[in-house]
Amino acid sequence: MSTAASTATPAIPTNTTAGLDFETKLIAKPDAPHLLEKKLLSKSWKVAPISLSGNTDCYQPLEKEMGITRELLKVFARYRHPVGMITKNSLILRDLDLLQDLAQDRLVQVFISITTLDEKLRRKLEPRTASAMKRLKTIEALTKAGVPVGVMNAPIIPGLNNQETPAILKAAADHGALAAGMTVVRLNGKLEEIFTDWLEKNFPDRFQKIMRQIAEVHGGQVNDSEFGRRMKGAGALAESIQTLFRFARKTYFAGRTMPAYDLEKFRRGGNLSFDF
Repeated sequence: MSTAASTATPAIPTNTTAGLDFETKLIAKPDAPHLLEKKLLSKSWKVAPISLSGNTDCYQPLEKEMGITRELLKVFARYRHPVGMITKNSLILRDLDLLQDLAQDRLVQVFISITTLDEKLRRKLEPRTASAMKRLKTIEALTKAGVPVGVMNAPIIPGLNNQETPAILKAAADHGALAAGMTVVRLNGKLEEIFTDWLEKNFPDRFQKIMRQIAEVHGGQVNDSEFGRRMKGAGALAESIQTLFRFARKTYFAGRTMPAYDLEKFRRGGNLSFDF
């Protein structure tokens, strides 16, 4: 829906084109629900969970006005098609009716992204997003409504928030989360320019250390595009981050699991099935 990245969104500097473009030039796809329905009606379509969304947040402020995500959920519900969602915003609760409907047939999994429990850091790192407590309350509300929800500890930024992983996972589990995931920060494309500018302005004393450690978990580069490795990083520092995450997940999520998607509920014809 917009150009915002899936990593945390630092406060945008006003003296760089990348920063201005990052938050002032928004790209919306109002025809997305129609295109989704067209795809689901295709005879060649094979049922598999579709994710909303990987590179952007499907509940950004613009969604409150345009309702594109809600219309997409209506399509998923009409065709009983599985969908996964990840967001850092409590606006998702607006669509609780559709999420409950999908959850009844095991057609939805939601992950709430939590970067930090430190509100001072959150306001710098992710302005105009829900507070950590509001995100935890969102997990709680979804859980009480019967919608399976997990926590995504992301992005983990070495030298800045990596020590918070156990506390974040515990808090999420205490509010009803069934699963936990993680990703380490990577600075692909223009994000490197935006992030480094933000980091130097807000944490000048830690700037060199943090940038060095980000590069360390990505083989000497601050970016990585290789699927699988890009999410977790590689090397000794990345392994220590993953070990801490695995320990916290084992401690706080023992015996919990996300219900598997039911791929048999799909209605190729929408409300009426013409498959005999």
